[in-house]
Amino acid sequence: MTADNRAVAVTGLGLITPAGVGRDATWTGVLRGESTAARDPQLKELPVDFSCRIPEMTPEQARIGGGKAWRMGRFSQFAVLAAREAVADAGLDPVHWDGARVAVVIGSGLAGAAHLEEQTLRMQAGPDLVSPVLIPMLISNMAAGEVLLDLGARGPSLATETACASGASALAVARDLLLSGACDIAVAGGTEAAISPVVTAGFQRMGALSSRTDDPSRASRPFAADRDGFVISEGAAILVLERTEDARARGQQQYAQLAGVGLSSDAHHPTAPAPGGTVAEAALRSAIGEAGLAPGDIDHVNAHGTSTPLNDQAEAEVIARVLPHGPTVTSAKGVLGHSLGAAGAIEAALTALTIHHSAVPPVANLTTDTLAFPLDCVMDRPRRQTVRAAASHSFGFGGHNVALVLRAP
Repeated sequence: MTADNRAVAVTGLGLITPAGVGRDATWTGVLRGESTAARDPQLKELPVDFSCRIPEMTPEQARIGGGKAWRMGRFSQFAVLAAREAVADAGLDPVHWDGARVAVVIGSGLAGAAHLEEQTLRMQAGPDLVSPVLIPMLISNMAAGEVLLDLGARGPSLATETACASGASALAVARDLLLSGACDIAVAGGTEAAISPVVTAGFQRMGALSSRTDDPSRASRPFAADRDGFVISEGAAILVLERTEDARARGQQQYAQLAGVGLSSDAHHPTAPAPGGTVAEAALRSAIGEAGLAPGDIDHVNAHGTSTPLNDQAEAEVIARVLPHGPTVTSAKGVLGHSLGAAGAIEAALTALTIHHSAVPPVANLTTDTLAFPLDCVMDRPRRQTVRAAASHSFGFGGHNVALVLRAP
């Protein structure tokens, strides 16, 4: 199969992030380049007491309908709302489609961990106080399950769990389902709602979180010399993928095409990346090759860019080796924080929007004086740029590496 035949179209986007509810609100917030980190009342007793949370939704924005929200975990609610936006954006109507030909693939890293923590506290007063819907609010496949129910989709359904690469892994799997002929439409992405005291304390104890408690808004600073960790976040992104010929046949706009996927595994350490990013490099090279491109064709990189010392160092080395011509680089985590299993899908959606709008968002909290690496990081304000092809990286605990290459349609 040629590279052109392996590309699939991105025809719909749905986003819920700390920058705003909906695709347009999120894109505007990311372009603004201002951090969404703030003190979190739920974390007020912890050494790290801040996070990036979804803004409070209006009743209209939060409307799940049919009395269903009470049974859903917060991560599933995010997925349902983002999927509705993406499907409508793609010009599709679930009332009229053939649900048997619609696949749903959604990744999550910690799924309902926050609900388990809450219910464990209730259990201390007796088992009768534990919610009868704890299990569906907990298990990671229920984001996909609730989206299936909401949309009437009856095709293949999968949940990916590759830690912070889960959302990107979902897009890779969905692409393959389309190309195999198993479905005609794939609703895919990632979702996460794991901000809780225990989860936050766990990340803090392992040294992954920024400790800038004196100034949370400046805590996440990808690729800065004085970076000291990420800010925990939440959110969801759902993309509608279709075969390019199907999108053209119905005259639907394409934000971008998912043209190449590369996967690799470090086999190095439970949480630390392989030194120098040598195995992640293989994933990036594979994605570029599968897209039928040369490294010099990549105009832009949406980096994983967590603001942790080891990740940014390894990723910067990969970019410098594979893409020495110096494409523009951004990381949304300076604005949005790190949404764990949702991050890869959110960043793929932002990459598609960068291609569509010819605009690269800036890295928040990064200046020319603090930039630690010889990268062309966009800073201070958005940069106008025609992007023909872009890479989006996602790296997860356990050594899961996913690289996606998107190109202009």
